[in-house]
Amino acid sequence: MILIADSGSTKTDWCYGTETANCKIVQTEGINPFHQSEEKIRSIIHDELLPQLDTPLQRCTAIYFYGAGCLPSKTASITQVLQEYFPNADIFVETDLLGAARALCKDKAGIACILGTGSNSCLYDGEKIIRNIPPLGYILGDEGSGAYLGKRFIGDCLKGQLPEILQHGLQEKLNLTISEILDNVYRRPQANRFLASLTPYIYEHKGMPQVHAFLLDCFGEFFRRNVLLYPQMYPVSFVGSIAWFFHEELEESAHSFHIPLGIFIKSPIDELMHYHLSH
Repeated sequence: MILIADSGSTKTDWCYGTETANCKIVQTEGINPFHQSEEKIRSIIHDELLPQLDTPLQRCTAIYFYGAGCLPSKTASITQVLQEYFPNADIFVETDLLGAARALCKDKAGIACILGTGSNSCLYDGEKIIRNIPPLGYILGDEGSGAYLGKRFIGDCLKGQLPEILQHGLQEKLNLTISEILDNVYRRPQANRFLASLTPYIYEHKGMPQVHAFLLDCFGEFFRRNVLLYPQMYPVSFVGSIAWFFHEELEESAHSFHIPLGIFIKSPIDELMHYHLSH
């Protein structure tokens, strides 16, 4: 049996099985070793993942974990915890970006992008990532991500750059005062998740001309500051909830830059399952 994980900042999709016909998918909280301690990661595995697995852990022979924040210097905690619970498994911990590239491009060259709570992109040669514009996180970068959209949207609402009715909606429908917004952003942990949680509200109003223009500007920033910096232009493919739900605005923005598009998928887990079971 193999176990595959696709982990973002908000949630982790886990797929396990021996062949595509019998694979099952479960979910846990997101695992990010950049933001979480080994103890927190252990609690997620023990309390959330293991109770959902209906097969002996000793059967697992390989684990492929693709995660946000899984830089080489940060992966030891995940490897250690997984090895404790799956003693017979060979464990491979890679970045969520390589997972996205394998899911989107398989064995072909392309530009693979993640637009979820955070954002990232890479130039992929069909086997490995050969160039990556650093995403820099939601404070310095992450253009086009859920956290970026939420950050820009709140700022534009409170500074009068968007119609006043949208600010009223934040305060009345979402029950968010300015004080609560500032507390969530500056004083409570994982502000990126809070900011990204506002994207359903943005989606609800994306038909407003001002919000439409706002989205095109945000996605234009993603293309300008990331995709257009790659030395070669291949079809650009996307994975992630933001790319999936705002694909029309992404397509419109890409066309304005004459960027060729590939495919859009909401979650890479199914494609990663096919990738690993066919290799």
